[in-house]
Amino acid sequence: MSHIFWSNIFKRSTSELQSIVELWQDTPLFEKIPAWHVQFLSKKMHVRTFTAGEKIFQLGSQGAGGLMVLEGSVRIMAHKNELALLEKGDFFGEIALAEPEKRTADAYSVTHSRLVYFLKQDLEEWIEYEPRLGARFLMNLSSTLAKRLFLANKQIANQ
Repeated sequence: MSHIFWSNIFKRSTSELQSIVELWQDTPLFEKIPAWHVQFLSKKMHVRTFTAGEKIFQLGSQGAGGLMVLEGSVRIMAHKNELALLEKGDFFGEIALAEPEKRTADAYSVTHSRLVYFLKQDLEEWIEYEPRLGARFLMNLSSTLAKRLFLANKQIANQ
């Protein structure tokens, strides 16, 4: 029998963890990385809830890692221009996984949202533990960043 006073209220349910693993596996970041490694990393990730209209991060603020939308939707803005409207399974803020630079945009929760934080520190620890797969992840990250840069350049050129 489970009792609220004696249960681990911080332990994520197996179904939520599995959902997080599956969503990350569907991203290009985890292409060719075995599921059990994605699960290992996902166990270290943090889930945070945001209310509609709440700021997730601000342009110029220090980045600590990437995020994925678990529930809800997120708007990415830069200088009053909407860059993206993200929903379940979309990820953002991944530049901070490569370099702890300042954020390049604002992020707002459009609806009640739950986001999964993937911290650079957890990535670095995993790379030390699994350097070969860590290199694969970094190649995937580089490819993702290159594609986003290409699309941004194309959009700028068309303006």
